[in-house]
Amino acid sequence: MLSRQSQTKPAATKPASVTIKPQRMGFSFDSKVPRYWLANNRLMSHTMNAMSLLFPQGETFFVDSVRAFREQITDPAFQKEISGFIGQEAMHSLEHVAMNQHVRDLGMPTDEIENHLKVLLDALRLLPKRHHLAITCALEHLTAMLADLLLERDDIREDMHETMRPLWVWHAIEETEHKGVAYDLYQAVDGSNYAERTGWLVVATLGLAAFTLYGTGRMMLKDPAPFSLKDTAQGLWRMWGWNGAFSSLTGEWLKYFKPGFHPWQNDNSELINRFKDQVEASIAPQYRKSNRSTGKGAATPTLQ
Repeated sequence: MLSRQSQTKPAATKPASVTIKPQRMGFSFDSKVPRYWLANNRLMSHTMNAMSLLFPQGETFFVDSVRAFREQITDPAFQKEISGFIGQEAMHSLEHVAMNQHVRDLGMPTDEIENHLKVLLDALRLLPKRHHLAITCALEHLTAMLADLLLERDDIREDMHETMRPLWVWHAIEETEHKGVAYDLYQAVDGSNYAERTGWLVVATLGLAAFTLYGTGRMMLKDPAPFSLKDTAQGLWRMWGWNGAFSSLTGEWLKYFKPGFHPWQNDNSELINRFKDQVEASIAPQYRKSNRSTGKGAATPTLQ
């Protein structure tokens, strides 16, 4: 049983302007989506397709890990944030199911990749539940890093085809909004074991990289287009070269090892406000009643 002090959220670090509220978007993907929707590059597109396959099951794992401890929290405001986290992750799963169906329709081996992911996650579920939460914190750090990268860098957003960009920008906004929830819960349930917290980041990073590489490789092999050394080299450079999408995140990744780390030490809440109106313009009509509108007009520019 938790001590009385640990039953409440740690000292507030999330900006008061940031709310954690789920929103169903109703994205759909059809023939207008090019096969290589990211920078017109085969490797980069399949890498992101592989990452999308992780979300439905992965975010269910996140939700389960948080639910296992939420009844021990007595702070109503913290409970509200946890509810927002669970709702947002559920919406992410639904929207990525739609994208993953599009990838499946392209002839990619999505079912096999997802089945292998299930085996991996089922194995992790054999661990003590506090470790589930530590894993969730680690993976939430990784997704928060990627979200910040996407919202911060115009070049990366502009590489995305306009039919895919709204999904990823919306996802990035919500990952940013709730990036501290699992971490705060972990701290509240006596997640003070530094080795456990940081050790799982190393393991989670290696696991995510390995499984994404596996999924990407399977899709590259299944792709009917002939292999192109030039296209692959360009994709590797854009992702892992100087100032590449992934290589540029090293500094943020290392911050997790600071003894006093907290996700909101990187206050990027301004990015949420910059893109929220644009994302709201992408909500499908049937879901607009649940729109978390700020009251501003719906006429907004296309996501860039």
